Amino acid sequence: MFSKGDFEEDWCPLPTGAFGQVFRVRHKRWRTIYVVKCFPGLQPGPTLDRTALGLLREEAAKLERVKFQHLVSVYGVCDSPAGIVMEHMAGGSLEKTLATHQMAWQLKSRIIRETSLAMNFLHGLQPPLLHLKLKPGNILLDAHLHVKVSDFGLFKWEEVSSKTPYAERSALTHSLVYVAPELLLQSINPPGTKCDVYSFGVIMWEILTQKKAYAGASLGTVLAGMAAGKRPCLDLICDDGLGECQQVIDLVKRCWDQDPKRRPGFTDISMELEMLLIQSPVVDLKKEHLARKTSLRPGFSGGRESAKDGSALSQGISSSDDQESFQSSLQNPVTSVDSSVVSEEAGKSCENAPGLLHRMVIEGNPEMVAALLRQGVDVDQKAPGGLTALILAVQKRSLEIISLLLQHGADAGLPDHDGWTPLHFTGQNGDDRIARLLLDHKAEVDAQELDGWTPLHLASQNNFESVVRVLLSRQANVNVQESDGRTALHVAAYCGQVRLVKMLVSQGADMEKKQKNLRTPLHVAVGKGKFRVVQYLLKSGAAVNCLDQNLCSPLHLAVSKGKFLICEMLVRYGAHVDLPTDKGWTPLHLASLRGDVEIVRLLVDHHAQVNARGSLGWTPLHLAMRYGKESAVSELLMCGADPNAVVDSGWAPLHLAVQQGSLPGIMHLLAHKAEVNCKNQAGRTPTHLAVLKGNVPVIQMLLQAGALLETEDDAGCSPLQLAVRSQMQNIVDLLLSKDSADAPQKEIFL
Repeated sequence: MFSKGDFEEDWCPLPTGAFGQVFRVRHKRWRTIYVVKCFPGLQPGPTLDRTALGLLREEAAKLERVKFQHLVSVYGVCDSPAGIVMEHMAGGSLEKTLATHQMAWQLKSRIIRETSLAMNFLHGLQPPLLHLKLKPGNILLDAHLHVKVSDFGLFKWEEVSSKTPYAERSALTHSLVYVAPELLLQSINPPGTKCDVYSFGVIMWEILTQKKAYAGASLGTVLAGMAAGKRPCLDLICDDGLGECQQVIDLVKRCWDQDPKRRPGFTDISMELEMLLIQSPVVDLKKEHLARKTSLRPGFSGGRESAKDGSALSQGISSSDDQESFQSSLQNPVTSVDSSVVSEEAGKSCENAPGLLHRMVIEGNPEMVAALLRQGVDVDQKAPGGLTALILAVQKRSLEIISLLLQHGADAGLPDHDGWTPLHFTGQNGDDRIARLLLDHKAEVDAQELDGWTPLHLASQNNFESVVRVLLSRQANVNVQESDGRTALHVAAYCGQVRLVKMLVSQGADMEKKQKNLRTPLHVAVGKGKFRVVQYLLKSGAAVNCLDQNLCSPLHLAVSKGKFLICEMLVRYGAHVDLPTDKGWTPLHLASLRGDVEIVRLLVDHHAQVNARGSLGWTPLHLAMRYGKESAVSELLMCGADPNAVVDSGWAPLHLAVQQGSLPGIMHLLAHKAEVNCKNQAGRTPTHLAVLKGNVPVIQMLLQAGALLETEDDAGCSPLQLAVRSQMQNIVDLLLSKDSADAPQKEIFL
């Protein structure tokens, strides 16, 4: 029991529905943040409902004992104001997140799966604990966007305390679309677990589309449509070519079926999602992107200089009025100044007007530049964006004007607002004569701009060998790292500049220098498929088994990119073929997932463990089968892969083949003596799964291979009983005919 005095005075109200208020509070003594959900009618006063308050205490006491990783914890009851004290979820509700953030498929699939696990736990209690208010507003997210379901177990209490019918309460809280049709159509049967399954189906649709179901429709239209079996449009789901998404769509249709008997239970749902939404092994090998570095400061053209590939990695320029007026002034020719004589007054006026000197530099007028300099104009004065006349002259590659500016004391190392010095711009435009001139006037050879890039980084990126030679001859540090840890060698390797790679290595570039993600230049070259750079680095002694932050070796990257020749070279130079990543994936796992038979054969020929165990106990054969790579399945089986190996959840490759509906995969496995009656953790055989999927050709193939029809799962259901329960008459007839043929004297009890 809590009271208001247990918490600090600052109660922060949170968004909530039509019933009650929710506050974020901090406990004075425990210094922990909680949420207090208060209810109308339970606040102190003459109308305080003591009976309802007592019932709330009873319900909260029960909920306090329900503990599960994907359920919001209940800590007790606050008596003043009256409400339930619950765990605080920093990520807010799923409803808010769907409306405000664009979610990737990986996050959507994780939220769907974790919600199913929470509901499976509630329904697995004895007796089952129904939610009956399952909706995105009651699915909360923590700071890492993991799911915890809230407001479970309060249906009975709200029904008693609010004295409002369920349908009316749902309409008031805008949650009618999540209510199973049988509850809205005044069914005489009490609500059951399949009501929550219906809600889950609608929630899955909203997660996949990030839209509200029946948005804009009137209450009457929604009720009429639900009664007629109409559902939100599945065409709105964009699957991005993901096979997993199509299978989740199929699950959505089964969950919101009009007939509760045809909806799967959460045991089936969570098991199906477990195998369907396994994290891909290549999620840790996401593409490394190195955008081309370029300045976005206005150059001599008066506009922005764009990179060759249209991308950039700098902060951009100011859009302020003075910036725009400066750019405008650059486009106006100077006609009012005599090119041979600048009056003393004009010279004095130029002291506070850098535009004139800058304009003469841009127009390429050395006589006017010299005249202005003789009158004492500030040679280092900056225009908006930090541009000096020297920077503009370097961009224009005007050697004569650069010499004039330097002779009159221009600072060769003065940067713009992005930290770019004139020497950086030389690394961008590639003029070695200007580089020498700037260095002769004390330009800092290793100057770093705001992201840490040096002129050597830029010259290496742009393949300006002559500038690189000049910089190296002036003792440029080849191992300077920019903000992400890349050296010039990383940049040259990424861009495939093999001549520059050789030059940098010969001048002491460290081939084992690591970026922040711990990738070496060899990792980078392999990831980009730069064969000649990889070849040179290996010949020069680069460590072939170096690991990045995910424990990925260059061989992992080469396999994940399907680069056979690079894989072959790495193996020849001693790459370990069984190195596991932090998730336990070996190169053979990745090759199997890609279905790359040539690389599978290469790795096995070099003694890769064909039955290596990765995340969740998955072998290469499991991955190949899970992602429908039948050619890789065949190759692995011929190389000795165990067709009966099981993952941590008890699934054998044959379970996966049936789940995928892959007839070639099933044939390969059965031909290599896969056990047709193997059971997973729920006691289900491949035949059970085939019946649930309604796949007649697969069932026939399993029956021909000796599948037993009397085998029961942990719930006591045989394949025949599953078919009857799901009302699949064609499968019932098939199984009955098979059973009768095998045992003509046996009586079948359904």
